[in-house]
Amino acid sequence: MAVGVSVDIVANFGELRPNHYHMGLDCRTDQKENVPVYAAAEGYVAKVKIEPFGFGRCIYINHPNGLTTLYAHLNAFEPALEKYVTQQQYNLQKWNIFIDIPPALFPVNKGDRIAASGNTGGSQGPHLHFEIRNTESDKNLNPLMFGLPLQDDVPPAVLRLAVYDRRVSTYEQTPKLYLLKKINGVYTVAGGKIIAPSEKLSFAITATDRISGSSNPNGIYGAAVFIDDVFSSSFELDNIGYDDTRYMNAHIDYRVRSSGGSWLQHLSPLPGHNNTVYKTGANSGVVSVKDKEADVKITVADANGNQSELRFVLAPPVNNTPVRNIYADQQKMLPGHLNIFENNTCRFFLPENALYDTVNFIYRELFADEGKKIYQLHNTGVPVHTYFPVSIREVFSLFDTGKVVMKRFSGSKEDFKKANYLDSWYTASFREFGNFQLMVDNIPPSIIPVGFSSGMNASKLNRIQFRVSDNAEDLQSFTALLDGKWLRFTNDKARNFIYNFDEHCPPGAHILEVTATDLVGNQTTKTFSFTR
Repeated sequence: MAVGVSVDIVANFGELRPNHYHMGLDCRTDQKENVPVYAAAEGYVAKVKIEPFGFGRCIYINHPNGLTTLYAHLNAFEPALEKYVTQQQYNLQKWNIFIDIPPALFPVNKGDRIAASGNTGGSQGPHLHFEIRNTESDKNLNPLMFGLPLQDDVPPAVLRLAVYDRRVSTYEQTPKLYLLKKINGVYTVAGGKIIAPSEKLSFAITATDRISGSSNPNGIYGAAVFIDDVFSSSFELDNIGYDDTRYMNAHIDYRVRSSGGSWLQHLSPLPGHNNTVYKTGANSGVVSVKDKEADVKITVADANGNQSELRFVLAPPVNNTPVRNIYADQQKMLPGHLNIFENNTCRFFLPENALYDTVNFIYRELFADEGKKIYQLHNTGVPVHTYFPVSIREVFSLFDTGKVVMKRFSGSKEDFKKANYLDSWYTASFREFGNFQLMVDNIPPSIIPVGFSSGMNASKLNRIQFRVSDNAEDLQSFTALLDGKWLRFTNDKARNFIYNFDEHCPPGAHILEVTATDLVGNQTTKTFSFTR
């Protein structure tokens, strides 16, 4: 399939990433770019995507067996395809595109070279990202289930066990953690016994896997829980769509991870999970233990059938202490419900599929140095699945109404969205809790040429580069016109806008006009004359 004639992976399907599962294999290219990439099987190039983050430069190939393979973080496509894609960009006057390609244009055979590997998009280093999808449903399938030439006889390593009191929300407790040791090939806890925290509990684990001959830790394929040899719950990471990948935040203890802790994978679903990766027996996988001890077996597997076991005895709780309601003065928000919060100056609602577990909502009004209000909507230790609208009531001058942005921040992370105005309220949508504040943005973007200036002879340059930035982060658009005609500037990783000289800039004198527009319409235009 992928790079060269062998496959060596550094990340597998289902690995845990911020806000998503890893949806394919990352194939090693020895930290090199421009390594040849070949078609995995016969088919045709069906789609091409180019974007600043995500896949970067990416090819989709459809195959006769109903599967699609995807190749991402690429550099140049093969010449004929590269020429076609470039023409489509000029036709659309857009660099970032996602286009369908007629089936007859670019047929491929197994082993045909289709591109050169790279480091484009959301890649953190040179490699090839490879996926297999069901063409009709667009669901991602685990490539390791397709008999790739990878030697793997190493079972997963199970590092720790977490136990939760499921009478209360997983977001309102700190799980009891147990480090594990391996005795006679089986993992267990110290002393071999755990006392249940309550009559209703669930488990999570930290586990990793690796392939033979590699020390690189990868994700596991699945795990299952058995109570006295009776199936309780399990998960398998073999069939996930991009519409479902954010449910990874319900598959882990998000609160522990967001505070710098370990990845803990829940072995039974939270109430707001859509069950795409889980199967459950009685009580939705929540374990019930009352008056007698139970034998617990947890199996952990990789995609090649290697398996590890964790065994221990689960003892009933010593005192089944009633749950104390320490959140009586806080609004309770529930998964599977429409949750609404509103007062005279701030309001929002969460759609029914926004929460994974119960949240005892925290709201505070704070003040910034300049006296502007900051609205704290809970905290970032609780994930939100869908975008939700936040509205803030504040008075600005009529002149500033269309220049208002809403800022969401937590720690050093900031997000900005244009705020839409209606009846004294400003509204924008976000997908995380945190601190929210309105601000007027009258500052236009900054355009700084790099190694290029107006009036210069550019015959010795191979490219023109601009560094573009804005006080509210995201740009609405960047446009370049060469002698009045649209010119393609790339914007990989949204850092710099770069034009590599080609036939669209022939020798002679030229006028280049570049315009950057921010979220609320502030605009900067600069004009450069040069010769080539």
